[in-house]
Amino acid sequence: MGSTANLDKMTMRQNYPNLWRTDLVHTIVADPPFCCFAFLCGPCASYLLRKRALYNDMSRYTCCGGYMPCSGRCGESHCPELCLCTEVFLCFANSVASTRFMLQDEFNIQTTKCDNCIIGFMFCLQQLACIFSLLACITGSEEIGEASQLLNCLSDIVYCTVCPCMQTQHKVELDRRDGKFGPQPVMAVPPVQQMSRMDMPVPPTAGYPPPPPYGPPYGYPPPPQAHGYPPANYPPAAYPPPGYPR
Repeated sequence: MGSTANLDKMTMRQNYPNLWRTDLVHTIVADPPFCCFAFLCGPCASYLLRKRALYNDMSRYTCCGGYMPCSGRCGESHCPELCLCTEVFLCFANSVASTRFMLQDEFNIQTTKCDNCIIGFMFCLQQLACIFSLLACITGSEEIGEASQLLNCLSDIVYCTVCPCMQTQHKVELDRRDGKFGPQPVMAVPPVQQMSRMDMPVPPTAGYPPPPPYGPPYGYPPPPQAHGYPPANYPPAAYPPPGYPR
């Protein structure tokens, strides 16, 4: 059931109506200082972003944002800061992905095709490097060993490039939420167990104001209940309306 629910969430994230404020390609332009900081110290950036995503309330913290089987079973309630430090250093990739999922589910942000392509390329390159490393160990071939080292180096470069861009994308979105790009709609802190919007009711759509008391088309008052029409206090000049065929 858990895997099915996660698959459903992944599918729904593709149909969310909102977009990231900046895509992965332009994050270096959106916030160059933070992108460099995330490149030099990714775990520190991941720690700060997760804390901001939780509205600086560490009592809401759950390991990997509640998206992993170990979530809620690591003693997070007793020492959330230590658990978060352990997560960002030992499970760095999961910490970045969990913060991303939290922001997507909270603000209904979809993953664009361009971002999917970049992230998918990073994962495929890592898997390919792993396969070549296994083949080199099994066959003992020097050529395959050199190819595996080259692929490992290339996958590390791509990984170290994409992760800072993802973290900068999250930071820019949090800046918009916190009003650093000007006045934003006031947003209440979501409940502790409702960081994901999958189970929340659909918000009401913005509608038109209600019609005038007397309704269309010309705003006539309703006919009186007593005998006679129009009423004595009803101005004759208002009937028939201008332009109405006699």
